[in-house]
Amino acid sequence: MTDKPQKRGRPKNATSGTKKVKVDVDYTLWEDIGNQIRIDACKAVRVTKSGHPTSSSSIADILAVLFFHEKGLKFHPKNPKHFMNDRLVLSKGHAAPGLYAAFYRAGIITEQELFSLRLKDSIIQGHPVPSIPFVDIATGSLGQGLSVAAGMAYSSKYFDKINNHVYCITGDGEIAEGSIWEAAAFASNYKLNNLTLFVDVNALGQSQQTMYGHDVTVYEERFKSFGFNICSIDGHNIK
Repeated sequence: MTDKPQKRGRPKNATSGTKKVKVDVDYTLWEDIGNQIRIDACKAVRVTKSGHPTSSSSIADILAVLFFHEKGLKFHPKNPKHFMNDRLVLSKGHAAPGLYAAFYRAGIITEQELFSLRLKDSIIQGHPVPSIPFVDIATGSLGQGLSVAAGMAYSSKYFDKINNHVYCITGDGEIAEGSIWEAAAFASNYKLNNLTLFVDVNALGQSQQTMYGHDVTVYEERFKSFGFNICSIDGHNIK
């Protein structure tokens, strides 16, 4: 095992002498992994007929890139608590089946553990808890994940002074929580450039459409006002 977390995925460019040679990238690898994460998540939910397959599916492609692209998470698959690992906080904790499916495909948990979702005595619960490898914080109470992720990023940058990165995935429903914006103000004030936030705008609320539906411009303007660098993407288009 190396001293630094592994880089995963494949390079985008190849070099020959001083001339850069552009290589066409086959994106089907990550597309296939994203689809496999969806399948695994739905199978896991089917075991106890309890869980959130739709919310899991909406972040499957994001998870595929984070866990299997060279620009994504840097971590030790066999040492998920390694100090230098990048961190991932799934603030929308109800999408845990998708996260567990990514864990399984990355070699962090076993197939047997994945399909023990919500069974008695299983470590794989309905929402992420720290007893699960690579999970640092219990989530599920919506709106808290960004605060924790910002705290981790602050600690890494100013106390531990290590070169890792913290990723946080939130849902558009929890963006209505005031704690999200307190955390956004904190992150901006301390210039946490080691923090990346994903807002999964799937327009799905508990009982109805979320406040702004698929209007991503609302979220863009709000986070820009807090000093965030914004990049709006199609979360299902790997390219």
